[in-house]
Amino acid sequence: MDEKMMKFERIAEKRVSDVLKKMQLIGNLANKNNYEYTEKHVKQIIDSLENELKVLKNKFAEESSEKTTDFKFKK
Repeated sequence: MDEKMMKFERIAEKRVSDVLKKMQLIGNLANKNNYEYTEKHVKQIIDSLENELKVLKNKFAEESSEKTTDFKFKK
C-alpha cells in the first residue's frame, strides 16, 4: 500500500473515531434528568450536524473550501 493511502487511513480512523465519540457526548445531552432544552435547541443541533455532513460529502465528491467550526444557538 502506498504511503499516502496509509497516512490517509491512519488519520481518518483517528478523526472519525474522535467525531463518533463527540457525537455520543452530544447524544448524552438528551438526558432530561441532567439537562433542560427545547425542541428549538434540538433542531438547531441536528441541523448544524446535518449541514456539516453535507459539506463533508461534497468535499469527497469535489473540492470545496467551506468550513464551519463554531456552533452557537440562535436567539
